[in-house]
Amino acid sequence: MESTLSQTSTDELVEPSVSGVSWGAVLAGAAASCALTLLLISFGVGMGFSVVSPWGQSGLSDTRFEIGTGLYFIVMAMISSAVGGYLAGRLRSKWTGIRIEEVGFRDTAHGFLAWAVASVLGAILLASPASSLIGAATSGATRATVSSNGGSPVEGYVDELLRSDNPSAQAQSNPSDTRAELVRLFTANFGKGGDLKSSDQNYVAKVVAARTGLSQPDAEKRVTEVVNQVKADLDRARKAAAHIAIWLTLSLFIGAFSAAAAAWEGGGTRDGTWRRKGLRN
Repeated sequence: MESTLSQTSTDELVEPSVSGVSWGAVLAGAAASCALTLLLISFGVGMGFSVVSPWGQSGLSDTRFEIGTGLYFIVMAMISSAVGGYLAGRLRSKWTGIRIEEVGFRDTAHGFLAWAVASVLGAILLASPASSLIGAATSGATRATVSSNGGSPVEGYVDELLRSDNPSAQAQSNPSDTRAELVRLFTANFGKGGDLKSSDQNYVAKVVAARTGLSQPDAEKRVTEVVNQVKADLDRARKAAAHIAIWLTLSLFIGAFSAAAAAWEGGGTRDGTWRRKGLRN
């Protein structure tokens, strides 16, 4: 009985009272993870992950590109998080008098903390290059493009509306005012995910008929086709953005697991206990 109490007292005296977190190792692992993430993002852009054809019949399809980008996110998270977690576990301070189970927990915690710090820093420092890569995955989902002078993205649809089968119909006064009016009308209706109101659609059909020389029924048919195309493209863009967000979330979960597992291996390699059970530090 006395020997047991003496052993317990000895263990309590030997266990250090300092913090169980080696912040230097955590920050070093996080910095390495961020740098490697930036490197892999640049590599992904160079390999063409940021290039999507805006034309529906050329280049990679949206679905194939979306899946490829999502898988690349996962691979990138695994590599960068594993390297950062391993460094955090390998560089952490030596602990003495700690049970091996507690050492394993602290090692995995160091990897998770390195991943967390790297994620926060990455969201701040890597926002611009990451947004370029993510945005590329959804840029091909819509056919409308923003003009170089900062025009509205719906101008491409207005071009379709005002394409004239009778060139003489274009010789009207103030054609730019008509175009600007339709751009504002489309932006107001579709900017918040809505639809073109029936009154606006009738008005647009009249403008198209007067501008292009089409008959009223043909103008109404063209307007209906373009409006349906706008709604379909916007729906595709929303779905693509949602799918990319899911891929990104999955990559974050896998990155956290990879960092924790790599830190456990790094700490065990440092202490010589990797794959060895029942040993004490």
